Amino acid sequence: QLQASGGGLVQAGGSLRLSCAASGTIFSSDHMGWFRQGPGKEREFVAAISWREGNTIYRDSVKGRFTISRDNAKNTVYLQMNSLKPEDTAVYYCGIRQNPRRTPLTTSGAQYDLWGQGTQVTVSS
Repeated sequence: QLQASGGGLVQAGGSLRLSCAASGTIFSSDHMGWFRQGPGKEREFVAAISWREGNTIYRDSVKGRFTISRDNAKNTVYLQMNSLKPEDTAVYYCGIRQNPRRTPLTTSGAQYDLWGQGTQVTVSS
């Protein structure tokens, strides 16, 4: 089970940090990711991290502004969001991808196995 938190209302240029706590075992080969769904839009990839190595990938529009990280001891993944823009407004979801074959990080949400409930991020202009 994944529990996301940290969303809220912030002005453009502000920051938020999202957290996603996982109950149960996260295997070293697993990946965790953040996706978002804006009003009237499809869910889109934001960032992902490999649990053991800490390798990361980002969508282009958040590079340099968002940072994904994890705390292995707390079974928690974070998304630090800086310089927020109104177009970042969305419900943010965390997901976990079980990856026993140790394939590379992916931007495809279809390859994720479990999702959290989502947390709303609203950026006002």
